[in-house]
This record gives sequence, C-alpha cells and structure tokens, in this order.
Amino acid sequence: MPSQAHSEPQFSVLHGDQVPAGMAVEEIGTQMVPPREGVLGCGPTREHLVTRLALCQSPRAGQHGADSEEEASGILPVRHSYCLSARHTPGTDFNIDSLPLPRKAHHDWALFHEESPKNNYKLFHQPVITLFNYTATFSRHSHLPLTTQYLEGTEVLKSLRYLVPLQSKNHLRKSLAPLVYVQSDCDPPSDRDSYVRELMTYIEVDSYGECLRNKALPQQLNGPASMDAGDFYRILAQYKFILAFENAVCDDYITEKFWRPLKLGVVPVYYGSPSIADWLPSNRSAILVSEFSHPRELASYIRQLDHDDRLYQAYIEWKLKGEISNQRLLTALRERKWGVQDIRQDNYIDAFECMVCTKVWDNMRLQEKGLPLKRWKADITHLSCPEPTAFAFSPLAPRRSSLREMWIPSFQQSKKEAQALRWLVDRNQNFSTQEFWALVFKD
Repeated sequence: MPSQAHSEPQFSVLHGDQVPAGMAVEEIGTQMVPPREGVLGCGPTREHLVTRLALCQSPRAGQHGADSEEEASGILPVRHSYCLSARHTPGTDFNIDSLPLPRKAHHDWALFHEESPKNNYKLFHQPVITLFNYTATFSRHSHLPLTTQYLEGTEVLKSLRYLVPLQSKNHLRKSLAPLVYVQSDCDPPSDRDSYVRELMTYIEVDSYGECLRNKALPQQLNGPASMDAGDFYRILAQYKFILAFENAVCDDYITEKFWRPLKLGVVPVYYGSPSIADWLPSNRSAILVSEFSHPRELASYIRQLDHDDRLYQAYIEWKLKGEISNQRLLTALRERKWGVQDIRQDNYIDAFECMVCTKVWDNMRLQEKGLPLKRWKADITHLSCPEPTAFAFSPLAPRRSSLREMWIPSFQQSKKEAQALRWLVDRNQNFSTQEFWALVFKD
C-alpha cells in the first residue's frame, strides 16, 4: 500500500444531521483538496462522520518538476477521493443527509459498516448497498472483510490463561448452573431472549445481564466497560457452557459473544451466523443451537455433556492441545491487513482507507496510460441479512418492552426506505428529508 504521510492528515467532524441533504463534499472544506474527487462515504452506525484528506505517497515523489511542495516531499492528495471515515462515538447514525450529491461519474463511494442490521436496516438491501464502490463489512464477500474483527489472533484461542480445569468446574457446579447468559441489549431481532427464556424451563441458567437477570455480578463489574475485565473473565471461565447468542442472524456476523468463550476455555452454545461452522477452530468446539429442533432437546444434550466428562472434554480438546484445524480461519487471520488491539498493526479503519486510497491510485495510473479503469462495485452479498423472525414456541412470552414486536415491521419499512433513497440518489439532485419520507410512505 502507499506509505503514509509523515505529517498529520487534516480532520473536520461532520455529524450526519449537520450536512444539508444533497450537499456535495467539495462544498465543505474546499481548501483541503481540489474539487476533482470521488467521494468515499462511510456510514457506520453509532459513529460520527469525519472528512479526512487521504494522503498517500505520490508515485512521482521527489521527481523533477513536482507540482507542489507536498508532491515533492512525497505527500500528494488523492485528488479523486474525499474520505468520510468512521470514528466510534455513540449516538450517531448513517442517514440520508450523509450522502454527498450531486454524484459525478468519477465519484467513488465506500462504506465502512461493521454493525448488525438492528442499527440501520436500510443499508442491508440491494438498492442501497449497490450504491457503493468499496465496502468493509462483516461479510467475507466484502472488499475488506471484517469477519474476525473481534478476534485478536490464534494465540488468544490457544491460551490457557483463564482455563479452569474440568475437575474444578465439576466442583463449582454445586453453586453454579451449567450455563451462563450475559446480555443487556434485550429483545433484539434475533429474538434470543425468547429462546433463552424457554430454555430456562428445561435447564438451569445463570443470567447476569439486564435481560432475564437472576444473578448479580459484583458491583465493580456492573457496566459495559467491565465486559473485558479480567475479573469478569474469571467468573465466566468457571462455567462449562456460555450462551453465545448474536443480536441478529446474518452470515458471517460473528462477535465477541462467540470468541470470548473459546478464549476462556468454555464451550459456546452458539446462535447467530448460519455459516458459523466455517469459522470454528475445530469441528468440535461449539454447540450449535441450529442443530436442535427445540430448547428442550438442547437442554437434554447439555445435561448429557454436563454429566459425562469424556463427552464434555471432547469440546475443549482442541484448546488443551493448542490445535486449530480450521484452515479458513487460519488463512483469514494470517492474510488480513489489520490487527485487533495490536499497536504493531494498522486498525481496520486505517486499513480500509489505505485500501481505497490504493485502488484510487491504481486507476489514476491506468487513466494516465489511457487504459480502461477497473470498476469496483458492491453487491448484495457485501451486506445482506434475512428478515428477522420470532420463535414460535413463545409468542406470548412476557416482554420488558415492545421491541420484540418492532423488528419485522421495521425490516419491511426499511425496504421502502432503501428504494426511496436509491431513487433520489439516482435522480442525482438535491433533496429534502420531507421528500424522502413522502416517497417512503407513498401509497
């Protein structure tokens, strides 16, 4: 990739609700770069939008006749790309005002979005995802796949740091349930709380979070900041099984809920990505909820493992031996261009920016040579999830809120939102939020 500039890039924060609908990026900070650029538009949820001047090393750096002092020193603005980059800040959201219009033929748009659909459903439909040239999403089909974004590397999977011996776990079973559940985001699209509530009628579950709570954590561990604390890990590591249920069911959407039990030497009971088998460290390292027709069957199987050390041990044998047999997982970790909590590597946001920067430069070189440009475009596989469903066995289960009833209608409306947004972008003219919502609710 092009080497990074030795001076700091310029930043200016744009909140999604502060960008007038349809405003082109070149109208903002016109002193930053010339007005010939494509648009790198990132719309991650819960994040601010940041315009960043992408600085890459010029292929002509240091040559005689450089166009500017910056070019002569090896720092050259990417003149075909403005970068709207992601920086995590809770409370913001991608919205229709985030898309810079009018969009010219040479404008490239890119999307960085590692979240599940519960945060922004309209991005997950064909009319919107195909607006973008480059993507970084949880899907393996994305231009920069983030499927392993919650896994530092093979070392943490093999580590025995938090492992509690099986004999000790058997002793702890006198005071602990075989299963532990820790969730405070209740009633998400996956309907996980309904499943766990039903499961609790067949087997004991210790639930520490806000959802279905029946056991309290120590006071110092209350709060999301403690979820990666050593003391919290040590509590979870005492259990034989952890209920690892995602908030949405999408291929390759795999979070810390899955990787954390594997790090701790606990068997994950997993519900989420239908393609999770592609990412297991070994063939027998997790119990998949999808393989059981009802929670009662799952409970029966867990009780069987709980009472048979030989059967249980088979699920942690890979960790005890430090053997990861899944070549897909090993290859993905080895070949990814970014690191997780590793100061020696770029993070995935920087890697995405550099990837787009590189592709823009490649096309600039092709254009200079009079050769056809390489076209990049996202397709539906880059960010797609099925319509959420509710578990049929507990349609009238008590609810702490109306969220459980909201997800399917929200998904249906998001399809209309995606179609309306695509029509307005294809029109390529300034538009208002009133126009957008009028299209969404048009009969």
